[in-house]
Amino acid sequence: MNAKDLKLEPPRSARERIGEYAILARAIDKCRAASACMAGDYHYGCPLDRMLFTFKGITASEFKRAVNCGRSDEELAEWLNQNGIFRTPEEISAWSEEMERYSPYHDPQKRDYFIAECEKLGLDPAATSAFDWLELDDQATFAARV
Repeated sequence: MNAKDLKLEPPRSARERIGEYAILARAIDKCRAASACMAGDYHYGCPLDRMLFTFKGITASEFKRAVNCGRSDEELAEWLNQNGIFRTPEEISAWSEEMERYSPYHDPQKRDYFIAECEKLGLDPAATSAFDWLELDDQATFAARV
């Protein structure tokens, strides 16, 4: 599979679901780009990626090996289904919905960082999800480059 050049465009939204998994599309883009030395400022295996990996009981290294075998997005979703902790489709959907609502504002260890990052973008941290912040940050980052 071809890697996106994340120096030229952002990874897909964490909201985009593949096999009902939130975060997966973004993690795939960052992993492929990192393997192709095209990740730019993006970091594969970041805390957001690890939320998916923890949910499934796999490591970033295991996922990277699966990605580097050239699997398609759909094949990677199936690989996730077959590896790590077994999750029902209902559990996957519920977890993805929970991730869409997640805000670091409610995590004492991440709160100050999240507040500062939201303020840079004019967002109200108390009313902003992690996905909202990431999408706006991606837009702002690439708009500044044009």
